Order: sequence, then structure tokens, then C-alpha cells
Amino acid sequence: MPYISPPRKAEAELVGAELPNYSSDQTVGQSKGFSHIPPPAPAEGARPNYQWDLVCSSNKLKEVAQSLFMAGTLIGGIVLGDLSDRFGRKPVLTCSYLLLAASGSSAAFSPSLSVYMVFRFLCGWSISGIVLSTAILNVECVSIQTRAIMSTLMGYFYTAGQFLLPGLAYAIPQWRWLQLTVSIPFFAFFLLSWWIPESIRWMVVSGKFSKALKILRRVATLNGKKEEGEKLRMEELKFSMQKEISLAKAKYSVADLFRTPNLRRVTFCLSLAWFSTGFAYYSLAMGVEEFGVNLYFLQLIFGGVDIPAKFIAVLSINHLGRHITQSCALLLAGGSILALIFVPSDLPTLRTALAVFGKGCLSSSFSCLFLYTSELYPTVIRQTGMGISNLWTRVGSMAAPLVKITADFQPFIPNVLFGTITLLGGSATLFLPETLNRPLPETIEDIETWSWQTNKPKQEPEAKEASQRIPLHPCGPGPDPC
Repeated sequence: MPYISPPRKAEAELVGAELPNYSSDQTVGQSKGFSHIPPPAPAEGARPNYQWDLVCSSNKLKEVAQSLFMAGTLIGGIVLGDLSDRFGRKPVLTCSYLLLAASGSSAAFSPSLSVYMVFRFLCGWSISGIVLSTAILNVECVSIQTRAIMSTLMGYFYTAGQFLLPGLAYAIPQWRWLQLTVSIPFFAFFLLSWWIPESIRWMVVSGKFSKALKILRRVATLNGKKEEGEKLRMEELKFSMQKEISLAKAKYSVADLFRTPNLRRVTFCLSLAWFSTGFAYYSLAMGVEEFGVNLYFLQLIFGGVDIPAKFIAVLSINHLGRHITQSCALLLAGGSILALIFVPSDLPTLRTALAVFGKGCLSSSFSCLFLYTSELYPTVIRQTGMGISNLWTRVGSMAAPLVKITADFQPFIPNVLFGTITLLGGSATLFLPETLNRPLPETIEDIETWSWQTNKPKQEPEAKEASQRIPLHPCGPGPDPC
């Protein structure tokens, strides 16, 4: 559930405040010498009519609440990543849907700001579990050729949510009803998640061969290969994934991400890329009211730019490669954010165009990063690497609201920080290798022996996928142990 900062009345209701009634000669912005007219003083002994008192110096608590939401996504990514390796991707995904539905609905009935912040923290925690589990399931359940397409397709569902949310916010101005409306559907998603199959790779390396074989046969039936699925035996399954099974017996930790030179470089560069993407993305997403354009219309544009951005990203990923797509996306985004410093506020159209362009580039960066990261980290520490990457993007998104407070000192400071760090993230990705048309690395030694030249001859799809495919045909006679 993304954060929306609505204009005027809706904004006041979102943060728990009620706007005062101005008289006809107190219209904001009408007086030449004043940019804001304070509300009339309350009667003697009476409290101002502001729920949760988010005014004056307490106004910054809105940014604190948003930072706590991002802190929830950060901590959730760390904890749920480990739980996903222990108990499976599906249980974490199912429980995250239920927690998001419950905490989001409860936030709508919060009696105080502190209670509201607790529930928003839990919302962030659960969203992290959903994003992480779906990304890993996508990588582990689809073929090499379709990974980029599926990753982009999932991103379009996020775009659809961005289209839907402004309409809901316009139709439901009361923030409590809006919060409840966007939270209740996750109860249905919780029920639907029971039909999502578990990752076969995880089940095999966890020793759950019978269940993995049952899912494989069901998938074969859905793909019109029921006879081949029935012929599949457990011995074949173990033989096809014997390397993954042997690797699963070894224990790896976060320290292994820094153990070898190439893996160390991958970790540092990806960490900066993830941090800068989350840092800059949420700076634009939470600053839509600053561009002088109708908020609901601008939110639609922000959602609409994802459609061409993700389409161009998937074309670039599949033809130019992950390396150049990722670096160009971040460098262009950083340049557009820095350009906002030199555009005066009386040119809202130009400012909006730069912000929309930057947001599109950052959306492309997210689409590429999920795929690029999962292909750079070896199988033995892929989940750990994805968890650390998720941590850094959440640190960036958590820092973004706090950095915006520096505008109280100088208005250009936030954009200088956002743009500069985004350029650094784009520069860091220039030191990463290309993964286009390469099979997933299985061990740390695999990535150490990679050629780090970006131009690598294209391999045949059949050969590159042979080591990662579970064949649906028998390799020898034998009884079915199931």
C-alpha cells in the first residue's frame, strides 16, 4: 500500500487533522504578502480541533510515521528472508498476506498516532515478505528465457495498483475508510495463496522429494505433458538436482557475501544500486504535492509512466543486457532529479515532466534489479543476497522522508542528496558483469570463474538451461517409490 500525500482537505484527513473554516477574506494565497494564513485562535480554554495534533512542530511526525513503515519493510526483509529458507517460500507468503490484511485493517481504527505507527510498521513488515517471496518464486519456478518477462509482468500489477489508488482516494476522502478499503482485499489474497505451489527447488534441497514430485506431475499435467509427468521417478529428480542437494548441506552466512573478491564487488555495487533506487524512488513518490499539479492527476501520470518504462526495460534487458540497462536507468534518474534544482517553481509543467521521467527510470531500475540480483548471486547464498539487497533499498526508502526535512534549511538540499546518490548508484553498476544468456551460478566458485567482460557470445538456450532443468522423461527403469 503506497503512501499518498493528498492535497488540502484530503491531506488533513490522512494525517488525522481537520482544516479550519476560513472566512471569505482569508483565502490562502489571495493576499499578496502572505503565502499562508494561520487558522483562527481557539476560544479561551478550548483545544484546537486537530485530531492527533499534527500541526506546527508536530507536522514532521508524518515523515516519522512513513519512516517507521519503511523500517518495518527493512526488518521484515531480514527476518522473513531467513524464515523463507527454513520453512519455505509459500508459508512466508501466506502469513504475510494475512498479517498485511489484519494490520492494515486495524490501522483504520487506530485511536492514536502511536497505535497507527505500530500497525503501519507491521504493514511494512508484511509487504517485505510478499515482495521477497514472489521475487524468489519467480526466479526458481520459471525458465531462463521467461524470467525477464515474468519479472516485468509482476511489476505491471504494481502499476495497476498505482492507477487504482488515486481513484479510490478521490472517491473515498475519509482516510480511515480508504485505509480499510485497500486492506480488506488482502484477506482474499490470503485465501488464494493456498493454491500457489511451493518452490520445487526449495523442496528438493530440503529433502521433501515426495511433495516435489507431486507438484512436478501437476505442473506437467497443466503443461499438457501428463504422460511424461507420470513417468518421472524420484531417482531422476535426485539425479537432476544432486548438485543443489549437496550444496544445501553446507551452511552459509552473510559473511560469505564478502569472502571472495568478485562476490565482494557484486555485494558492494548491488548494495549501492538498491539503496540509491529506493532512496530516490520514494523521494519522488512522496513529493508529488510539490510540483504544483493536481495530485490525483499526477498520481495517474506517475502510474502511467510505468507502462512504457517497464516495456522499454524488458526490451533493453533482453537485447542490450542487464548491465547497461541498470546503469543507464540510474544515471538518467539522477540527472533528472538534479535538474529539478534549476527549474523554478513557476514552471510546474517542466518540473512535473522531469519528475515523471525520473520516476519512470527508477521503475525500470527496480524491474532490472530484482532480476539482475537473483542472477548474480550463487544459488547457495541467493536468498541471503536478496535479503541484504532488500535491506539496503528499505534503508534508502526509510531515509528519504527524513532527508526531505532538510528542505527547511535550504529547499535544494534534498534534491542534491537524492540526485547525487542516484548517480553514484548508477556508476557502481558499471563495475558489475553481464548475466544475459548465462545460467544461474550455483556456487561461490562459479562466480569467481566468470568472465567479467560485458560482451559475451550468446549461448544456445538448450545448453545454458540443461543444468537447471528437471527432465520430464525417464532416464532409466525403476519402481516408483511413491
